[in-house]
Amino acid sequence: MKSFHQPDDFYDSVPRETSFDHLTDLGRYTPLPDDWQIGVADIVNSTGEVAAGRYKTVNMVGAAVISAVMNGLNGRPFPFVFGGDGAGFAVGPDAEPAAREALAAISVWARAEFAIGMRVALVPVADARAAGHDVKVARFQASPGADYAMFSGGGLLWAETEMKRRRYVVAPAAEGTIPDLTGLSCRWAHMKARNGTILSLVVAPIPDADAADVAQVYKRVIDVAGQLDRGGHPAPQVGMVSRWPPAGATLEAHAARGSGSLGAARRKALLESLLAWVLIRTGLKIGGFDARRYARVVADNADFRKLDDGLKTTLDCDAETQSRLTAVLAQGADQGIVRFGMATQEEAMMTCIVPSILTDDHLHFIDGAAGGYTQAAAQMKTR
Repeated sequence: MKSFHQPDDFYDSVPRETSFDHLTDLGRYTPLPDDWQIGVADIVNSTGEVAAGRYKTVNMVGAAVISAVMNGLNGRPFPFVFGGDGAGFAVGPDAEPAAREALAAISVWARAEFAIGMRVALVPVADARAAGHDVKVARFQASPGADYAMFSGGGLLWAETEMKRRRYVVAPAAEGTIPDLTGLSCRWAHMKARNGTILSLVVAPIPDADAADVAQVYKRVIDVAGQLDRGGHPAPQVGMVSRWPPAGATLEAHAARGSGSLGAARRKALLESLLAWVLIRTGLKIGGFDARRYARVVADNADFRKLDDGLKTTLDCDAETQSRLTAVLAQGADQGIVRFGMATQEEAMMTCIVPSILTDDHLHFIDGAAGGYTQAAAQMKTR
């Protein structure tokens, strides 16, 4: 008999919500077991990396955290959230060694492949609660094939703060250690704004603000965004656009090559993406793979909004809606409830985790193509 919850039994018991606006209801979140760990990771000086034009690299490394843990757990479900320049997640005690190994490997890999420094940490849920912060999760069913975790209670945010204070840090693995990043890719063309601009928005609670007041601000933001077509979803409903050669081929090669040749991995990525491009353009099907249907499912599965002890969203937005969102958030800031930052750009971009092209459980993380969440978070710090 199991003496503790495993990711596939506890997390499977968490109800899936199909309406995103329901997730501002704090009663819909389930507390994590006390013996679980919070995983957090972020890029050191991500603002500088974005300023240097490495937007796509920042997103790729952030998504690599989730990919490495996912592969380390052999696909077992666990709650995670993509943050643009990093990620947060939670695992049970049986999965902690694999998660720790994945974080240690990602840390050394990011430095070796991209000269990017990373902070990575595992923080006991019990410690977060002892410090006065809970850790609760909900599941948002974005589509029949994909769901994403949401976090509330303040514990994830506290864990990130502790990591930046160099507490609970996971030491890097030995030089040359390579994480398993099978399925990590970034082949789709950028998504151009159809309504005027791509707006990346980051909102965080003011310390000691009433949780119900914070949730109400989030609800007002979601309600305003909800008046946009498809809630401001940046991905075209008709399906993602493929161009060849893909801009992310070299980045994908860094993730896929393992200990092999970067050139060979890039050639493989280019060949595979060329085949997909041809199939999408012609409508041909190979071995049961329907590329046009896959492109539509990608759009359905995409993650463009999340609650992670804060609110992050990337919206295809018109000027009037942006003004209304700014007014809602400025009022919340004036009332001492939230702080926020915004970044605008002409396009959104996508980073993907694809266990198989023949199933519908592939995951796709959207961010602004000119720094998005990282730029918005940097602006928030100046307010």
